[in-house]
Amino acid sequence: MDLTTLRIAATVACFLVFIGILAWAFSRRNTERFEEAARLPFEQD
Repeated sequence: MDLTTLRIAATVACFLVFIGILAWAFSRRNTERFEEAARLPFEQD
C-alpha cells in the first residue's frame, strides 16, 4: 500500500462522511427538531 492509495482511501472516506451528513441534515424525521431549534432565539423567557 503506497501513499497514493492511502490518499484515495481517505478522500473516498471523507466524501462518504459528507454524503452521510447531508442525508442526516435533510432527512424528514429531523425537520421538527431543526425548526424548533431555529425558533429558540426568538422565544421569550
